[in-house]
Amino acid sequence: MSASSRASAPPRVLTVAGSDSGGGAGIQADLKTMLALGVHGMSVLTAVTAQNSLGVQGAWELPVEAVRAQYRSVVDDIGVDAVKTGMLSSAELVETVAELIGGTAVHSVVDPVGVSKHGDSLLAASALDSVRTKLLPVATVATPNLDEVAQLTGVEVESEDGMRRAAAAVLAYGPTWVLIKGGHLSGDAVDFLTDGSEEHWLRAPRFDNRHTHGTGCTLASAIASGLAKGQSVPEAVTAAKEYVTGAIAAGFALGGGIGPVDHGWRFGTGGA
Repeated sequence: MSASSRASAPPRVLTVAGSDSGGGAGIQADLKTMLALGVHGMSVLTAVTAQNSLGVQGAWELPVEAVRAQYRSVVDDIGVDAVKTGMLSSAELVETVAELIGGTAVHSVVDPVGVSKHGDSLLAASALDSVRTKLLPVATVATPNLDEVAQLTGVEVESEDGMRRAAAAVLAYGPTWVLIKGGHLSGDAVDFLTDGSEEHWLRAPRFDNRHTHGTGCTLASAIASGLAKGQSVPEAVTAAKEYVTGAIAAGFALGGGIGPVDHGWRFGTGGA
């Protein structure tokens, strides 16, 4: 096959996150999402976890030098169109990744991962200030859930009315847009997207399915994929919400605990 007849390369998205050995969240979920959405996924591993459907049994952070080397290796040769961050467990890692992203002129989606689906802490308390002052300011979109909003800002949200206040508190740290994920509220699954002036409410039905491991990673990766393809932030978030809603609806049992969402639901794969 000649070079001219080969297909052109798809948009490139880089995830900077931890590994989930169970395959439902983390780097594994990110790469599955990117494949499903037609972009080329690349990865910088920040931590290795021993993790399954029941929880996180152990976590080992990678050295900062290893994280920096992975990032430079990929970006300097292959290039990147959007970056997504997930588990960054220490202040040193947060600051290193923030510096790397700040020097890369592309969209970034920051998922400020604080705890796992099972309630396991994935972020040292000492790293919270670094997330606020270093990482959030370089984010095109920050995607905290309500627990992470409380961790970062002290704002407790108990109803939709509090989501604007939560968004303002997160925006004060410097991201261009914030998506407040209201999945922990009752009723419809409602998220609130704003840049401080423009507002978008995104609603989806809530499914009676507890197999939702990896939703946050999947949503952030889907947003990054949309941005890499040239979509605006509202367009990328709306498309990502639709993709994640389908993945949650198709989530399947795996192991003895909380199973994953189905990243391949549009193709009839996974637990379908």
